[in-house]
Amino acid sequence: MGIDESGSPETGAKPTARRLGAAFLGLLHSHVELFGIELQEQKARTVSLLLFAGLALVFGLLLLVGLSALVLILVWDTYRLAGIIGLCLFYLLAALFCGLRLKAAIYDESSPFHATLEELANDRERLLP
Repeated sequence: MGIDESGSPETGAKPTARRLGAAFLGLLHSHVELFGIELQEQKARTVSLLLFAGLALVFGLLLLVGLSALVLILVWDTYRLAGIIGLCLFYLLAALFCGLRLKAAIYDESSPFHATLEELANDRERLLP
């Protein structure tokens, strides 16, 4: 065992630092890889949700137009004004309900990258004494 230029003994400080660096890079690589996988899954889920939400909206609107026309045809002779007002009130209440649900969904605090954050927390617990 000799002494290096800095005055400290050569007991393997460089190999320990290399192993620590390699372990850190290994952890970083696995976390970045997990983040990438979760990002791809989230992207695919979002595209699927948007597609089906759009289709549901189109078909729902077509159904509402058809049902509104049917109701107005049925009540046209006797309750014309009441039928129109009733449909407008129904649409107003439905729009308010959907708007409130949308606001609640936007402010939902759930994290889309739960597994990555959980792994980082586990690593922090393992590394800290």
